[in-house]
Amino acid sequence: MLPFEELRLELLEYKEKLAHLKASLGLEQAQNEIQTLELESGQQGFWDDLANSQKVLQRIKLLKNKVEAFESLNGEFEDALIMIELSDEEGDLELLPECKHNVEKVIAELDKQTLSTLLRGEYDSNNAILTFHAGAGGTEAQDWVSMIVRMYIHWSDMHGFKSSMLDFLDGDSAGLKSAVLLIEGINAYGFLKSESGVHRLVRISPFDSSGRRHTSFASLEVMPEIDDTIQVEINPDDLQIDAYRASGAGGQKVNKTSSAVRITHLPSGIVTTCQVERSQHQNREVALRMLKSRLIEIKEREHLEKIEDIKGDQKEIGWGSQIRSYVFMPYTLAKDHRTGFEVGNISAVMDGDLDGFINAYLTMESLEGNQ
Repeated sequence: MLPFEELRLELLEYKEKLAHLKASLGLEQAQNEIQTLELESGQQGFWDDLANSQKVLQRIKLLKNKVEAFESLNGEFEDALIMIELSDEEGDLELLPECKHNVEKVIAELDKQTLSTLLRGEYDSNNAILTFHAGAGGTEAQDWVSMIVRMYIHWSDMHGFKSSMLDFLDGDSAGLKSAVLLIEGINAYGFLKSESGVHRLVRISPFDSSGRRHTSFASLEVMPEIDDTIQVEINPDDLQIDAYRASGAGGQKVNKTSSAVRITHLPSGIVTTCQVERSQHQNREVALRMLKSRLIEIKEREHLEKIEDIKGDQKEIGWGSQIRSYVFMPYTLAKDHRTGFEVGNISAVMDGDLDGFINAYLTMESLEGNQ
């Protein structure tokens, strides 16, 4: 039947792209590397060097995830094609919606994996730490921070990633003055690094009794999470560590002790805090990990030779350098000022539909890198 034949031809158009993806992923080399590393992990004395053994196991996991993801996609492609052909033979149009859904799912996953081949940075496969700060504007800006924190949590959920709040500071009457969000998943940093910058909101304020239009700003900084497998040398004498009482719902144990931790890196002025864990020791570990991530990110961005070269106060991103605008009134539009990509469905964007923006930026970055 014609509808099934058209759908079959649509799917087959992606067969060459699937083969190209397989070559780009270097799956044969990945399989060989997995075998080599697994042999190494079975050698006597492998666990004597704990740091190296962790790196090896992490690399094996990363390679296996890449191979399994492609094999799953390839299987879904074959299954979708078989279902279309069987449905066509039976002439059952009731199966057409399911066949269309399967094709759309394959295309979406193919696009996602193709995009991941653009992520070649040293830390692109790492988890991401997102730090939000409200700009000038009081309650308006603080409410805007809470809105975009929710947006990235939804994006994380849509991609099967895990999100958790590491730190937050409540707004004066609504929203958040600042927040730190950890998003865990393969390539989380690679995808989200393009979101770093100032985000601008234009809307009729729900906090203005006169119903005037307000413009609010929030900054977002994205860093790769640096785990213990990556050595970062920090002089303990350069750290000032303070404990304080965590904020949150009254009556909780977390509020009755000085469990929250603030770490200041004196040479650079960088400050990291954590208050969400149950003990001061746990909060200290998380805050220190955040500090390492921040120092690594600055070192890479400023092309410095070593951590010790980071000096002076690290300034927040200027409010005039917005990367994206979100307009709620008089029309609805979300527009990225770097790529020109825009979406009219602002509700979908605020519910986490950010892939168009991320894809456009990574594609632009890739094209510029090839010039």
